[in-house]
Amino acid sequence: MPVALGAGIAAWFILPSAAQWFAFCCAMLSFGCTALFLPQGARIRQVVLAGALLACFGCVLIWGKAMLFGQPPMARPLFTQVAGEVRSVQAVPAQAMVRAMIRPIARPDLPATIRVNIAEVDVPAGLGAGAVIRFRSRLMPPAQPSLPGGYDFALRAYFLGIGATGKALKPVEVLKASNAPPGLRARLFSHILSRVDGPAEGIAAALATGDQGAIADADAEAMRRSGLAHLLSISGLHVTALIGAVIFLLMRVLALSRRAALDWPLMMIAGAGGALAGIGYTLLTGAEVPTVRSCVAALLVLGGLAMGRDAITLRLVAAGAIVVLVFWPEALVGPSFQMSFMAVTALVALGEHRRFRAFATARDERRWRKAARLLAVTLATGFAVELALMPIALFHFHKAGLLGAFANIVAIPLTTFVVMPLEAAALLMDSVGAGAPFWWLTRQALDLLLAIAHGVAGSPMATMLAPTTSAAAFGIAMTGLLWMLLWRGRMRWWGAPPLVVAMALALLAPAPDLLVTGDGRHVAVRTADGMAILRDRAGDYVRDSFSESAGFDGALSALADHPAARCSDDLCAMHLTGGGRKWRLLFTRSKVRIDRDPFEKQCADADIIVSDRRLPRWCRPRWLKADSRLLRRTGGLSIDLRSGEVHTVLQPGDAHPWIAPAAGWPRPQLYRRSRPASLP
Repeated sequence: MPVALGAGIAAWFILPSAAQWFAFCCAMLSFGCTALFLPQGARIRQVVLAGALLACFGCVLIWGKAMLFGQPPMARPLFTQVAGEVRSVQAVPAQAMVRAMIRPIARPDLPATIRVNIAEVDVPAGLGAGAVIRFRSRLMPPAQPSLPGGYDFALRAYFLGIGATGKALKPVEVLKASNAPPGLRARLFSHILSRVDGPAEGIAAALATGDQGAIADADAEAMRRSGLAHLLSISGLHVTALIGAVIFLLMRVLALSRRAALDWPLMMIAGAGGALAGIGYTLLTGAEVPTVRSCVAALLVLGGLAMGRDAITLRLVAAGAIVVLVFWPEALVGPSFQMSFMAVTALVALGEHRRFRAFATARDERRWRKAARLLAVTLATGFAVELALMPIALFHFHKAGLLGAFANIVAIPLTTFVVMPLEAAALLMDSVGAGAPFWWLTRQALDLLLAIAHGVAGSPMATMLAPTTSAAAFGIAMTGLLWMLLWRGRMRWWGAPPLVVAMALALLAPAPDLLVTGDGRHVAVRTADGMAILRDRAGDYVRDSFSESAGFDGALSALADHPAARCSDDLCAMHLTGGGRKWRLLFTRSKVRIDRDPFEKQCADADIIVSDRRLPRWCRPRWLKADSRLLRRTGGLSIDLRSGEVHTVLQPGDAHPWIAPAAGWPRPQLYRRSRPASLP
């Protein structure tokens, strides 16, 4: 059921236009009608009929939600003064700012909700939910991927109801102060930050509230590279530990009463208490997809145990996936949903395998053999999860962990049995003013966790890098992987060939020779010495985007310093070999108007020219002119000179509602100053 439902949802995201969405639904209904001619009572008839109807329902479900609840983006950037009501405020201490969701007042030209960043030094008194503030800001449509295969914030913002983003410029005036006290989550977040010092404070706050805004970028990157990032997202580990602790404590406390121990169903009562604790924890931490999935799974486990059933099965995972897909179908295309459910599916499928279950079953044996068996089981499950998540990590992040199984052997027990109990005890003891010793111990344990993360992340074998993976290869990999995990017996191995082929395509895919961001300002060129960037003052976000899309883990050098490049203040030209020929590349570097005669000759001699301005029609390179006029229609570019392939962020005719129409953008500015197009 979840596979068929997810196939319909995925079809809506993959197919570009409403006509094709409608055609997909008609095709699925026709398959369903075809199934009616199959023999009655046959399983294939049930599979085809149910699968076709669920796929059609999935496409209609996400289509309907997008039309009814999505927020279209702004058509063009706008510098304006905004007065609006604050819906929510989120502190981001790691970036010295707060994020506020604003509902503009008396501005029908603006989206219903905008998100603005306010620097900590500019945050006025009285800012909070319900406040009315006024500020100036340059509002932008939510950012589309800067490069092919990059993170699509515009898609996420559309379903979150965010139509524009910007930064509030000082002064930020409070027209009406908030009289609502901060929510429990915000108070808990601030309290933990006040009790824990150093880098550990962000980890401590994330474990309790799910808010990762206080984690430094270096620590977050180390957790990702070491395969420990799942500890920061409130998911199965945290929910299970909390519910298990609540059940254990309730059982012990209730058993102190003789009457309760003899007459009451203690397991049922303790299970109900654990279920309530899990639901409360899920709501407290923001009800993200991994948390909801974990909470649903935990409730199903408790229900199965109450009925005397084997609760840990693939049906458990399927039930959780159906709940998430019905209420949040857009989550399917996000890495959180994919990695969360794939990891759990791999663990349950491995646990259901008869040979693994026979090996992992507890038995009477010496302690050292029991410890060795437990270590082997832990390593096996860790490797299974790493292998299952590798295609997803390569597709979304262009990197996959290789040492995560070893890091998790220490990190998971440390988090589950040391950090979380200490933090819970510290919060409990703070109610009587005696939490300081527990907070000190919590900080020491978290410092050890960060030391493990940085140590593993610093290894040259910590991650496997790959350039942007095609959606086709990713789809083949997911099909093969799901086939292997969901089938039983020898048929499961039929999924191995497509999985191997897809992984080979991803790992052996050629790295792009030229990367261009959607605004045309930033360009990265692959050279024999590594990667060179046009503007060496580009920020970390741009550099990281180039490195990930190219599958490159080194430092980006300045293109002007490369021996094959000739650069002035206005232009930069270089020769690059690829596909059995030499390519002449030309890039603009300034906003100054260049005289026509020399610049026209430079254009004619170039094979590819990239510019963040709108170039005149008489500028005609031999192969490609990627100026602002073209980039507004294509978005960022990835160019492979060996094959002559050009990949774009935006696809022709893409009618998904979060894509701002290029026709609504303002005309490019005119340049009045003039400078000769001289190159050294």
